[in-house]
Amino acid sequence: MAVAGPSGPVMGREEVDRALARLGTEHEAIESSLLALQDHSGRRLLEGAELTGVTKERWAETDAAISVLWTHFEAYTEALSAARELRGRRRWPTQTELNRLTELLRGDGVTVTGAAVPDGARSLTGPARLTEQLSLERLLERMNGWYDQAMETVAAADSVWSALPARIDLLAAETRRVRSLADSVGVRPGTHPSGDELEQLVAELTVLRAQTVSDPLAFWQAQPPPGRPDTSRYEQAGRRLEEIRREVEAVLHVRDDAEHRLKRLRDVLSRADRTLTEARSARVEVLSKILASDVPAVSGPAAALHEQLAAAEGFSRTAQWHRLSPLLDSLEQHADDELLRARDSLTAVTAPLAVRAELRGRLDAYRAKVARLGMAEDPVLIERYDQARRLLWSAPCDLAAAERTVQRYQQAVAEIGSTPRTPEDRRGPV
Repeated sequence: MAVAGPSGPVMGREEVDRALARLGTEHEAIESSLLALQDHSGRRLLEGAELTGVTKERWAETDAAISVLWTHFEAYTEALSAARELRGRRRWPTQTELNRLTELLRGDGVTVTGAAVPDGARSLTGPARLTEQLSLERLLERMNGWYDQAMETVAAADSVWSALPARIDLLAAETRRVRSLADSVGVRPGTHPSGDELEQLVAELTVLRAQTVSDPLAFWQAQPPPGRPDTSRYEQAGRRLEEIRREVEAVLHVRDDAEHRLKRLRDVLSRADRTLTEARSARVEVLSKILASDVPAVSGPAAALHEQLAAAEGFSRTAQWHRLSPLLDSLEQHADDELLRARDSLTAVTAPLAVRAELRGRLDAYRAKVARLGMAEDPVLIERYDQARRLLWSAPCDLAAAERTVQRYQQAVAEIGSTPRTPEDRRGPV
């Protein structure tokens, strides 16, 4: 029957062997984990970097925890070695040896220093003491907890360093390429908003990269597990660069298409000027040929548009594409409007001539109808035709009176044409 001791019932030989095998396996696992942590790229980078902010504080705690981890592991190794040495003395251990083995394997027989336990890790062990007596099981539990904390810090920093600085470098290189392109089309700081934006973006990316290198844990999102690097500032910078790129490409397109657009503008304004000149000439003709007082006035060429066109051509010659771009957009709209206005003015001015031409055509059409009906010699129709013709071919022409005489001629044709006539009437007087 096993005798009970301070550590509980005394372990039997087979229990001792099973406990030693299990603790040996745990020892190998902890040793492998500690060596992997020691060789982890994140730990090496943290150890050699000039850290700031939250990472500096967390690494100070983690580094201390790693040192204490090794101290506790050495104590664990010594206790396990002592138990193995005692068990290896003979095949069948004595009762005294079993009592000692039970104390080593289950009791609080391992002495560790508590003063060196980092503040962030003491929560696992309770209040700190100068020395502590722990069992191998409790020591193993503590080491696993500290290892998880240390690995979480190291892996998070390594993940941020792997994800962000290289991407920021690529974005910064692309920003420099866009800035070079912007310089070639005159989009520079102080002369164009996009030039100022580019300058600010270059500075912000420089700061962002320095922060990710010196304080990677500030860019770590622990929730939801397993956590991930916070790339929001990087992504925002990428979106800003894309907006600036589109603006620069728009200016570049203006440069490539400037001559064609300027040529079209010159053509549109020239046609508008010619149309206005034609409208002014037509107005003089209308006032001399038509008795009218409501002929609209015709304005002169759009001097402001010609001045803006000259400025646009100057911007093109001096490669000020960023200033040419908005000016061309405005000019194209106003030039098209000016051509429409000139055409409307010509139409309004020549409207009386169009009315006179329509009346003349109507009079001639009815005279031809009279001839087909055999009424060309009718004295009433001859008289009314002559009256209308004199009004329409005289200068200045009274359009209102002419229109009335044409209508009277039409009515007479209608009336006489509806009256039955004898053959003698159709032959006329002998």
